[in-house]
Amino acid sequence: MTASVSNTQNKLNELLDAIRQEFVQVSQEANTYRLQNQKDYDFKMNQQLAEMQQIRNTVYELELTHRKMKDAYEEEIKHLKLGLEQRDHQIASLTVQQQQQQQQQQQVQQHLQQQQQQLAAASASVPVAQQPPATGSATATPAANTTTGSPSAFPVQASRPNLVGSQLPTTTLPVVSANAQQQLPQQQLHQQQLQQQQPPPQVSVAPLSNSAINGSPTSKETTTLPSVKAPESTLKETEPENNNISKMNDAGSATTAITTTATEPEIKPKEEEAGPASLHQDHYLVPYNQRANHSKPIPPFLLDLDSQSVPDALKKQTNDYYILYNPALPRDIDVELHKSLDHTSVVCCVKFSNDGEYLATGCNKTTQVYRVSDGSLVARLSDDSAANNHRNSVTENNTTTSTDNNTMTTTTTTTITTTAMTTAAELAKDVENLNTSSSPSSDLYIRSVCFSPDGKFLATGAEDRLIRIWDIENRKIVMILQGHEQDIYSLDYFPSGDKLVSGSGDRTVRIWDLRTGQCSLTLSIEDGVTTVAVSPGDGKYIAAGSLDRAVRVWDSETGFLVERLDSENESGTGHKDSVYSVVFTRDGQSVVSGSLDRSVKLWNLQNANNKSDSKTPNSGTCEVTYIGHKDFVLSVATTQNDEYILSGSKDRGVLFWDKKSGNPLLMLQGHRNSVISVAVANGSPLGPEYNVFATGSGDCKARIWKYKKIAPN
Repeated sequence: MTASVSNTQNKLNELLDAIRQEFVQVSQEANTYRLQNQKDYDFKMNQQLAEMQQIRNTVYELELTHRKMKDAYEEEIKHLKLGLEQRDHQIASLTVQQQQQQQQQQQVQQHLQQQQQQLAAASASVPVAQQPPATGSATATPAANTTTGSPSAFPVQASRPNLVGSQLPTTTLPVVSANAQQQLPQQQLHQQQLQQQQPPPQVSVAPLSNSAINGSPTSKETTTLPSVKAPESTLKETEPENNNISKMNDAGSATTAITTTATEPEIKPKEEEAGPASLHQDHYLVPYNQRANHSKPIPPFLLDLDSQSVPDALKKQTNDYYILYNPALPRDIDVELHKSLDHTSVVCCVKFSNDGEYLATGCNKTTQVYRVSDGSLVARLSDDSAANNHRNSVTENNTTTSTDNNTMTTTTTTTITTTAMTTAAELAKDVENLNTSSSPSSDLYIRSVCFSPDGKFLATGAEDRLIRIWDIENRKIVMILQGHEQDIYSLDYFPSGDKLVSGSGDRTVRIWDLRTGQCSLTLSIEDGVTTVAVSPGDGKYIAAGSLDRAVRVWDSETGFLVERLDSENESGTGHKDSVYSVVFTRDGQSVVSGSLDRSVKLWNLQNANNKSDSKTPNSGTCEVTYIGHKDFVLSVATTQNDEYILSGSKDRGVLFWDKKSGNPLLMLQGHRNSVISVAVANGSPLGPEYNVFATGSGDCKARIWKYKKIAPN
């Protein structure tokens, strides 16, 4: 019994060992097969990624080539149009000259006709004493004077202009008696007196035939009337008319020269004839059908920002700021300065927290967080090691380094430099105290700040190519994001708070996963990125503006380009210069952009929302173009209900725009230098009566403003 049990147990152990060996063998085969498939899978995946990257690079190259060809064609068309305009201008000038010459000729002819009529009337009043001889130039015997006591009569001989190549007989006028002289019009006598005192401007007169003069020569004593010639200025200006008059003189069978006292009527300049119609209208409103048009005039009230010349009803002025209102629209907004926050350097950026209770500002080396209600400083954030690292990186190069003619340039001889990025370049020109530092490389400007949705963290982007995530309460850096190769110009949090988008001069837009601190998606374009924004709500889209004049909108999950908003659209309503600020409207249906071409544009994203799954970028529609700034537009923002659009410019002003009509409502002049950044607060940090916005400027000030709607006057 025991032997049988032991045999059974041995067989069972053998079977278990066999099963174990078979399992090990199967496991080894499975691992081998899995490794082989994994290698094949990885190889195919890498191959597909390489092909996709190659296709993307090819598309970028084709797009760049297309842009260059388009620019060349546009330049050629511009030259051709300029030539046509010059020709049209010449033709118009010649036409105007001809019309002026015709008018002057008509005036001369009318003047000649008047002289002929006067001479005919004078000769008709003279009694016929003797018929003139038919031929020859002999002088007739004067008739006896039958009136006693009358002045002695004298013959009058009419002389003619000397005509080249022709000899004309002399025609003698009949004797004029005293009674006849008394019968002459008093106006003619007065004209003769004026002629003796001061000879008037002389005009060549058309010839008169002998048949027009009724009378006979009566005396050998003759008085020759002076010949009349045109003044030199008239001859120079109206040469064709004088030539015509000379031809008329040559064509006459017998001529006589007469003295004239009449002057040509004064010709008024075209500007006077045009009258008020050619002047700007004070009450200009954008026509509805021209809202998207880029070529619109600046409203007249923005042409002259001198507050002294504006009526009190159209302005609000204090010691710190003044406001000009559009006279064509009701004055229904009142703006007041809430707090002025002084800084030690240029204020490059301002941004409110999501609840509107706090305001962050970025300047040289430091970031400040203020409480909106009272303007008190809550936190000052500064990375002491950042300036040293930045200084060392610049010292190692010790030369100017650049990636492209349109991208940023870092140099050791200027404080903030860039060949095309306006924000820093213009500040370096406008603000004197930027150059007061003994070592230019010690400057480190914070170009962008952004609160996390919960308000606990603050992201900052600077010239040292790093993104720092700060814990505001503890004033410590909790994360540093590295990867950009040039200065970081713009940041924006996703609504979920777990991702961040950044734009840099290295021509990339990057999406960062804040849970891992790694870049999850990189979007490359042809030129430096100046501004980025995330759509509100679900964060489905990200928008970016760049130096190539375009605004791009991508799907944040797939990275597909769903919209390209630029001058290549069918209507040609895109920006004409680099785009420096973009922001989504609060409803997420549109994008607002500001550009160096001094305009602000509103783009409709309806196509993107309807065709978000499409892999082909759509052609966005520009709904409204806002024209009013006199210099670069550096920042744009929208109010909470999307009723107004705010824009800050290098012209030192902030414009309130009516979003729908495209008309400017008011111009706020509240800084002494460029308005670099504009932000609008959510919520009501100052109570339900007021809305709040902030501005940052090159005058080293950040200002918090409040505004409310009022009943129109």
